[in-house]
Amino acid sequence: MRIGISIASSYRVDNPRDGAAWMLERASAASHAGLDSLFFGDHHVTAAPYYQNTPILARALADWHNAPAGALYLLPFRHPVLLAEEIATLAAIAPNRFIMQCAIGYGDREFAAFGINPKHRPSRFEECLGIMRRLWAGETVSHRGRWQIDNAHISPTPPEPVEVWIAAEAEIAIERAARLGDGWLAAPSLSPSRAAAGLETYLAFCNQHRREPGTRAIRRDVYVGENAAQAQAVGGSVVAAGYRGFPPDATIVGDPAQVAEAFDSLSRLGYTDVIVRNLVSEQAEALASIGRLAEVRGMLGM
Repeated sequence: MRIGISIASSYRVDNPRDGAAWMLERASAASHAGLDSLFFGDHHVTAAPYYQNTPILARALADWHNAPAGALYLLPFRHPVLLAEEIATLAAIAPNRFIMQCAIGYGDREFAAFGINPKHRPSRFEECLGIMRRLWAGETVSHRGRWQIDNAHISPTPPEPVEVWIAAEAEIAIERAARLGDGWLAAPSLSPSRAAAGLETYLAFCNQHRREPGTRAIRRDVYVGENAAQAQAVGGSVVAAGYRGFPPDATIVGDPAQVAEAFDSLSRLGYTDVIVRNLVSEQAEALASIGRLAEVRGMLGM
């Protein structure tokens, strides 16, 4: 079981530099904890400040250790030529392989802001991914579809193949992950029983398409306390307040041993990676929780 982190991108701050600084502090803490991967998310036209992933990742890579890194991109909103070039540059900066997490997006406000018909999400997603993969392979690409592209060629290309994890929850989306992805990224809101069922669905679709299963990653909102009582006092109170509307058992709160056992349970289901999101937003507690993940890794023999 590998342990990665997805750094929160939304911070209610008066000074926008504060939110950016907190993101970089969390990424640095994750590097010092020896975590196995680093990611940032993707949303647009949000009510609260939301820091965009490409520039923040580029800065965070300056302090990241020799482990994979990447970001989640909502592909229907992205022009494939520009995004292929940006990711190729990030992959050249990154010390290890680049992982592109990707999804089709949701929310009428975002699609309206970009002037995109939400019904076109699946076709835009698949076209964007296909075009980028051809560009990364060094092809000159012309395309007629959701994008009109003539003789596009990018340089540099990524120093090694970009790994693609497709985020999916609905069955039709999990099929897409099995058919097109190098891995599947499960939703953070899944209860353990739904996480098990979703993994079975993914593996069944891999078999149907005669593809070897790729990475099986699941996002989890986590608080690692210094001891069980402190974990419940800080993280447990957040869950009890109805955190994000998630089922309580979709979150993980405990001391390092309890968190390690929860991660091991996911490993026994068949997941290869858990991507941690900070359950507690207060910066000092978030940094402390990230730091304790080093102890969790040790308990898992990592």
